[in-house]
Amino acid sequence: MTRSTAASTDGQRDGGSADPARRAGGQAGPWAAYGACVWSVLFAALSFYWAAGGRVGTGTIGPAVEGPALAREPGFVALLWATAVLKLVAAALALALVDERPRWLPRWMRLLAGWGAAALLSLYGVANLAQHLLIVTGLVEVPAGLGRAALPWHLLLWDPVWLSGGLLFTLAAIRYSRLSIRTLRHK
Repeated sequence: MTRSTAASTDGQRDGGSADPARRAGGQAGPWAAYGACVWSVLFAALSFYWAAGGRVGTGTIGPAVEGPALAREPGFVALLWATAVLKLVAAALALALVDERPRWLPRWMRLLAGWGAAALLSLYGVANLAQHLLIVTGLVEVPAGLGRAALPWHLLLWDPVWLSGGLLFTLAAIRYSRLSIRTLRHK
C-alpha cells in the first residue's frame, strides 16, 4: 500500500495528520506567508536605509519623494522611519498567518489584518499601475511629483513590487482563512 491510500493510526486517509492546521495547508503550505514576511522585511530594510540617509535608489521614486529625502527634511525622515517600522509589523503579521501562534492574538484579528493588508497593497499596486499605464498611453499627464524620468522605474520596478506584496498577502490570507475554517470545524 502507498502512503496516500493507507489509513493512518488516527483514521485519516492520505497519510494525513490529526492536526487540522497541518491538513489545512494543502499542497501550497505556508510559503505565501513566509514570502510576505520576506517581502516586508526587505521593503522595511530599504526604508530604514533611506531613513538613515542612504541615497541609492532615491532617483527611482520621483521628485516629490526624492527632494525631501535628499534634503533630509525632518518630517520626511520621520515618515521613512515610521513606514519602515510598519513594514516590520507587516512581516510579523505575515508570520501570524502561518498558524495559530501567537495564541494571545485572536484569529479574527489575524484574519482582519491579513485581509486588510492584502486589500491595501493590492489596491495600491493596481491603482498605481493603472495610472502609470494611462500616462504611458497619453490619456493622463505626468504628475509633477512623479516626473517623466521616474515613470519607467514605477512601471518596471515599483508597481510590480507593490503588486507582488499584495499577491503574497492575499494568498497568505486565503490559506489562513481556510486553516481557520478547518480548525473551527474540528473543535
